[in-house]
Amino acid sequence: MDSFPAPARDMVAKMRAAAEAEPARAVAYQGSPGANSHRAAIEMVPGCLPLPCFSFADAIDAVKAGRAGAAAIPVENSQHGRVADIHFLLPESGLSIVGEHFLRINHALMAAPNEGGTHGPFEFALSHPQALGQSRHFLKERGIKPQAHSDTAGAAAYVAEMADPRLSAIAPPLAAELYGLDIVENDVEDAADNTTRFLLLARDPLPPETIAGRAAITTFVFEVKNIPAALYKALGGFATNGVNMTKLESYQVGASFAASMFYSDILGAPGDPAVDRALEELAFHSKELRMLGTYPQARERG
Repeated sequence: MDSFPAPARDMVAKMRAAAEAEPARAVAYQGSPGANSHRAAIEMVPGCLPLPCFSFADAIDAVKAGRAGAAAIPVENSQHGRVADIHFLLPESGLSIVGEHFLRINHALMAAPNEGGTHGPFEFALSHPQALGQSRHFLKERGIKPQAHSDTAGAAAYVAEMADPRLSAIAPPLAAELYGLDIVENDVEDAADNTTRFLLLARDPLPPETIAGRAAITTFVFEVKNIPAALYKALGGFATNGVNMTKLESYQVGASFAASMFYSDILGAPGDPAVDRALEELAFHSKELRMLGTYPQARERG
């Protein structure tokens, strides 16, 4: 609890108590109340009990331990790319992806109220590194130094606690309302279409019958054999079977740098003959293939 800024702690305590009473309804997320992940949780699972957690690992652990029925985790942003650590955390979590959600991101520059009613110039803007990256041109034009914080709403709570006129926060407008801050400027993100993709994680995968007849995404990670043209051969089955791969990202595991793991999304679901043939060929050319989930598309690809 002490990891959260003081203005957030009472809200966190109440939200945790509600989730503890009905853990099946709880959706864990990383950040303080008012964070974008808080918004994503209640949009993905209307009527849920949002459960704030200090880190992504804490949110995942809450689901694994049964303190929450699901977790809402951001994986990539349209302007700033993939969210750090997620590709490592997801495969090792043992959880299944059961849904996705695209959240339009609106950032506001906010500060503690003062007697004169005016604000700035600011020396620092505090926020999560993703939000700072999404607003870097705005900050550069105003000469405000970015300062990383664990989450957007937590940065707002910290600025409220410090009441330092040199400090500002970049956070969702909801955070200003929750922590009594003044919004100095709205829509400070550099791109008008700034969007973050979230995944919903649960202990059990979706039953195949709930996805049947619906446009689906299947996500998996794999490591190809360390031989020439292994990746080319592994991916060939998707081309020959007409399966569309919408994402392929590599990342290193360990310090050997001998081979890469790949994180991938494809259109379709196991049980479709074309998908099954493509995955069978992938498995043949891979040292490891781990399925992370099949779930309905929230947005049409292509």
